[in-house]
Amino acid sequence: MLLIIDNYDSFTYNIVHYLEGMNYEVAVCKPDELTLRDVAALNPKGIIISPGPGHPLEAEFCLDVVSNYKGIYPILGICLGFQVIVTAFGGQVRQGIPVHGHQSVMNHDGKGIFEGLPMPINIGRYHSLQAVMPIPDCLIVTAVADNIIMGVRHDALRIEAVQYHPESILTDYGREQLNNFVKRYCR
Repeated sequence: MLLIIDNYDSFTYNIVHYLEGMNYEVAVCKPDELTLRDVAALNPKGIIISPGPGHPLEAEFCLDVVSNYKGIYPILGICLGFQVIVTAFGGQVRQGIPVHGHQSVMNHDGKGIFEGLPMPINIGRYHSLQAVMPIPDCLIVTAVADNIIMGVRHDALRIEAVQYHPESILTDYGREQLNNFVKRYCR
């Protein structure tokens, strides 16, 4: 079972539908409905931290999940989840130029969730905040669009994150990226 932490975002159920369409079992919980003990009791094969509004420092439960379970469960962060992961490892997130419903061309490293994908790909962006350099040493920049960091991967743990929305119709190969996360990390 995959646990999706739904940060009150309308895109969350697109992620759910993609995963269920690939026959993965999914549980969806809001951060104020869970405790860290609940996460452990669920014993998910992987955790997906969904998009959502606000600043990552306001997503305290999600920061706690990353801090407490970073070496135990695979974690994929999407949009706010990306910002949470960058912040949890000591990185900085700041206001950028807002882009909502914008398609960009992205280059990626062809590894992890990008394995087997062509280069470049189109991505759907819906964000106002962005990660800034320098990125923490433990995080590898895996994808860039418009000179903005769009993906990171932990150098030793089963953690990846993307700033854009793989579940958006504006993103090419979104299903494949989610499937790569599950197949590569959640066994």
